[in-house]
Amino acid sequence: MQDKDMTDISQPAQKSALLRAIPVLAIMVVATVGFFTLRDYISFEALRDNREALIAFRDANYLGTALIFMAIYVGIVGFSLPGATIATLTGGFLFGTFPGALFNVVAATTGATLIFLAAKWGFGERLAAKMEASDGAVKRIKDGIDENQWSVLFLMRLVPAVPFFVANLIPALVGVSLWRFVVTTFIGIIPGGVVYTSVGAGLGEVFERGETPNLGIIFEPQILFPILGLSALAALPIVIKAFRKKGNQ
Repeated sequence: MQDKDMTDISQPAQKSALLRAIPVLAIMVVATVGFFTLRDYISFEALRDNREALIAFRDANYLGTALIFMAIYVGIVGFSLPGATIATLTGGFLFGTFPGALFNVVAATTGATLIFLAAKWGFGERLAAKMEASDGAVKRIKDGIDENQWSVLFLMRLVPAVPFFVANLIPALVGVSLWRFVVTTFIGIIPGGVVYTSVGAGLGEVFERGETPNLGIIFEPQILFPILGLSALAALPIVIKAFRKKGNQ
């Protein structure tokens, strides 16, 4: 009788776990399909070939173009589709560095938040609870992130080496609050977003010369050093806490 009761209890739990996993699974499926089907449609070449039509549509309906553009950008980021960089360039090309950068950052933050919520709802809360209850290295990693959440979240956004998708997932899996995730994402992606939006704003001249944009500009010293400076500033609280702990030992 007891075994039957346990089975009755476990079946709803399994169904609940499956339902929670659906958003993440949907993102994975759409991302996989999009990787193979959308690469030719969301590309620099596609932007170059359709630039006149895009500009004409923007001039005829600016607000509608901005809303459609942001919705597409949210979809690209939210489903981890290829073309986020091209979307950022397009934002600059169509709307200039400003308000293009604002449109890009708002859309990217919204898409990132969708991934964060899907992961947090599907796996994050349970995984964070397990990490909290565990011992050893896993618990120390969780505690280290908890003690320095603001700094760690800003660092993941500011350091160019951290993939955007990874920076969306990790916070969800360690119990970061939605508020902190949104704030650090929005502020943290502004430097890189402004750089690439400004590149997009100059695409008209690039198209005329028959060239391709320099997407490695973010690694040039005049761009990279200020971003690394911001990263160092974000890391400062972690360093100070580490020294204080060492001094109290």
